[in-house]
Parts: sequence; C-alpha cells; structure tokens
Amino acid sequence: MESDVIFVLLDRILSVFTSEMIHIPAIQPIVDKLMNIPLVNLLVAFLLWKPIFHMVFFPGLIGITLVLLWIVYFERKLTARVQWRIGPKEVSRRTGGLIQTLADGMRYFFQEVIIHKGANKFYFAQFPLLSFLPVLLPILFIPAGGSYGIDTSYGLFAAVALVSLIPVFIMGMGWASNNKFAFIGTVREAFIYFAYEIPFILAVASMVLVYQTANPFEIVTRQTIPGVFLNPIAFLVFFITTLIATGRLPFDIAEADQEVAFGPYVEYSGIFFGLTMTLPYEKVYILSMLMTLLFFGGWNGPYIAPLGEFSYVLWFYIKTFVIVSVIALARSIYARYRIDQTLRLGWSVLFCLSLISLVISAGWAAW
Repeated sequence: MESDVIFVLLDRILSVFTSEMIHIPAIQPIVDKLMNIPLVNLLVAFLLWKPIFHMVFFPGLIGITLVLLWIVYFERKLTARVQWRIGPKEVSRRTGGLIQTLADGMRYFFQEVIIHKGANKFYFAQFPLLSFLPVLLPILFIPAGGSYGIDTSYGLFAAVALVSLIPVFIMGMGWASNNKFAFIGTVREAFIYFAYEIPFILAVASMVLVYQTANPFEIVTRQTIPGVFLNPIAFLVFFITTLIATGRLPFDIAEADQEVAFGPYVEYSGIFFGLTMTLPYEKVYILSMLMTLLFFGGWNGPYIAPLGEFSYVLWFYIKTFVIVSVIALARSIYARYRIDQTLRLGWSVLFCLSLISLVISAGWAAW
C-alpha cells in the first residue's frame, strides 16, 4: 500500500516536471530513451524543468561560471595588449594562459582563511556568503525565452530591487572587518551607492515607460526596435551606472588598492577573498542581462531548429556575453576617477540625463 502511494506521488511529480520541460530537438532522442528508465526519468525531467534549467544551466550557475572563467582572463589579456604586455601565460603556456582563472580559483580555495582578533567573527564570515543571495536571486526574475524561473508582471522591478541590495552586504563586510582602510572603503561605497542608484532606477523607469510594462516577456515582445535606439540617453545612463555599480575602472573607488588597500575587502583572505573578488563580476553579469533585456531585444534572434527553445536562450546568453566583454574594455582605457568627480558625475550629469530620458520616454508613450 505504501509503495503504491509512493509511485503515485512520483508520477504526479514527474507529470509536473514534464509539463514544463525545455524542448531541445538535438538531444530529444536521448531524452526519450532516458525517460523510459524509472527514477532516471525523474532526474532528467527535473534537470530539464524550465525553472531548474534556468537556474542551474543557462543563464544560471553554469552560465555565470563560464562568464567568470572568461572575463577575468579576457580582461587581463586585453589590458596587457593595450599596455604592450603579454598578460598571463605561465599556466597552460601553449594556450596562452587560458586556464589562469581556474588556477587562481584553486589557489583561493586552498589558502588559509585568517580572521583577525578585532573583526566581528560571525558577521565577517557571514557577509561574503550572504552576498550571493542578491546576486543569484535576480536570475529567477530574468527570463531567457525558452527558460525562466518566475513569470511575473513585476519581474523587472524584482530583479532591480534585489540587485540594489548588493552594496548593503559590501558595506557590511567593511563594518565587520573593523579596519580603518575597510571603513574608508565602506564610506566610499555608501557615497557612491546613493550617487548612481537614482539615475540607474530612473533609466530603468524610462524603459518601462516606453514599453508600458515591467513584464520581461512583454518587454521583449514589444521590442520590435531595440531599446537602445528608442531611448539612447537611457542606455547611456544605464551603461555608466553599471560601471559604477560594479566597481569597474574607472570607478573602482571603494576598493582602490593603491589608496585604501582593497577597501571593504582588505581583511579577507583565502576562499572568502575569492568570493568577494567574484562578486563584482557576477553583478556585471546580472546587469548585462538586464541591459540585454531592455536595450538589445532580449532573446530575439533567428530560430535554430535543432536547438528548439534553447535557441532563444543561446541568443540571450550570447548578447549578454558580448556586453560583459565590452564592459571589460573600460578597464584598459580610462584612469580612475576621484570620489568627488564620481559623486559630481552621479548627482549632476547622470541625474540630469536620466530626467531627460524620462522626458523622451514620456514622448514615446504619448505617441
């Protein structure tokens, strides 16, 4: 009797997964064979269930990992070429140091984690781990065509709200470190946060006004003309505030290693330092996905028959990947801004431009 109840329960769970599986014709014959094997079919259906596929594979954890492995290597090589250097090459010399990022990750993983006496030990260890919540959760609300986590009409607002929480955890790291350099970096982060957050939100609001919706699916459907052409001012504000929000050069002011010895993260070592170092890159990835969604047509692109629904996921990921690579270019071109210059830029230039973008969007909405 109990076994019958278990089988009925498993069948119901399987039916839930199969009703929302992502369809990829290229691997469908293999999937069909695996679906005939008990228990294995449950695992396959679970992995191909759209919310799980979205979070685990693309554009989720696997997508983030590929971007992290690429962007650190690409950024180093690009900056080296601009400065007439070679860049990393010692690890996997034949491939030009292609797996240098992986080697760095292993080094961080096996290094000793040191928590100094003056630190608040509980929060010092907790904040680097908690900071991944506002980084990973927005992926749930950013669909990629064939895959999605949560389908809601407020998906864009939810993603922006979660991304806006990341500086809170960064400031918490600096506070828990109980170090004067970390404190300086924390204060800088707070100042910069208020300077860029308002123009950033106004730029997003401008595009919501253009599309008349905050539902990501409807935004992409209504984007017959890419948003970058509909409101280029909003795109410019969004792009610059993305650089500021992610601490990319020329706006790596909070953790300026030549001035405040890596700011809020100065006391972190080992795997904790590895986590804090990847945090800005993950934020770049999330904001690049939002940029793709709002300004570059989302997952719009030619349908690839062998890939089925995955072709839309692939187009969305490729566009995001290109934007991430373009953002890395800023590191090789511009020198660091002073904090007063950045605050002036945020409160005057960007704020005024964001208001202009609102006016342009209002004109589009009225037309």
